[in-house]
Amino acid sequence: MPFKTLDEKEIQRLNRIQRERFDELVERFEPPLPEGVPERLSRIVAAAGIRNGEVVLDVGTGTGILVPLLQSYRPGRIYACDLAGKMLKRLRKNYPGVETILSDVRDLTLPDARIDVVFINACYPNIVDKAGAFKNVARMMTPAGRLIISHPLGKRFVDRLRRNSPFPFDDFPEKSEAEQLFSPYRFRVEMLVDEPELYILTLRRPSTVLRTSRPTRQQ
Repeated sequence: MPFKTLDEKEIQRLNRIQRERFDELVERFEPPLPEGVPERLSRIVAAAGIRNGEVVLDVGTGTGILVPLLQSYRPGRIYACDLAGKMLKRLRKNYPGVETILSDVRDLTLPDARIDVVFINACYPNIVDKAGAFKNVARMMTPAGRLIISHPLGKRFVDRLRRNSPFPFDDFPEKSEAEQLFSPYRFRVEMLVDEPELYILTLRRPSTVLRTSRPTRQQ
């Protein structure tokens, strides 16, 4: 079951609509957050098991809702990408130590095997070119890297959003569907949390097994 594909012209059109829409909504993404959301965001970040010094990419970062939680784990570097320039401008004001990138995730040009942890929080349903996005994410990730797809308000909130949205929202996958969707990119499903107000899908890349030849016995 592959991700659906769209032609390049349609991808660019939908991305442009999203960019304009989220630039208009920048003020809505600032604190205070709704009751219960900070605690659920903490669960989302904890699911990645970030270790000191690791490199993290926050996709669809917005104004940086995850950034202070990520910083508490003392990563080596945080990259934050988004389609909306006004969102990133606000993030840079609030968190000057984060490296921001104005880009669709499919177009990021970070080096191969650079990222240990990728968060796709509250933006998976509206990533237009998912096949291109996850092919590029897989390229950038280290062996045993973790990918977290999440939403702190759950599936039902996304269902409500799509009723009046100017761009499409896909569903979050169930476990069996996720296994089929992400196996071509060499991700395996590690954990799925699907609660009324929280969705967390944790995926992991395989570790590279180093093979060493056995010494031969000299005659």
